[in-house]
Amino acid sequence: MRGLIVDYVGVLDGTEEDNRRWKALLAAAKANGAATAILSNDPGGPGAEHIREWEYRGNVDAVVLSGEVGAEKPEVAAFQAAADALELPLNDCVMVDDSILNVRAAVEAGMVGFLYTSFDRVSVEIQAVFDIEGEF
Repeated sequence: MRGLIVDYVGVLDGTEEDNRRWKALLAAAKANGAATAILSNDPGGPGAEHIREWEYRGNVDAVVLSGEVGAEKPEVAAFQAAADALELPLNDCVMVDDSILNVRAAVEAGMVGFLYTSFDRVSVEIQAVFDIEGEF
């Protein structure tokens, strides 16, 4: 796997401590050669600047907002837009989402899907797939 795509609402919009841990994990993934992105069903526009900040600050390589690409998860086109932003095929990407419907759709589209229920759990899964060591 060379791409890590993460949902925003329900995953990255948690506590300050969770955000710190996510940023450290994403940095480790990037340092290990993975491309990273946020895929959100956000409508985009000026109200999405808090999501775009993750890209502006270098925490992820791309932010893909459904309202700006014309497709929402669980549509394959939304997952494809995120993979395209990373210049990777779908089958080379992991999708992390708090919606089981979105995870299932990602898997059906050829991605690896992780259901987000807690940072500690998904961190272990991400570390295993991307061969990352450390405490986050």
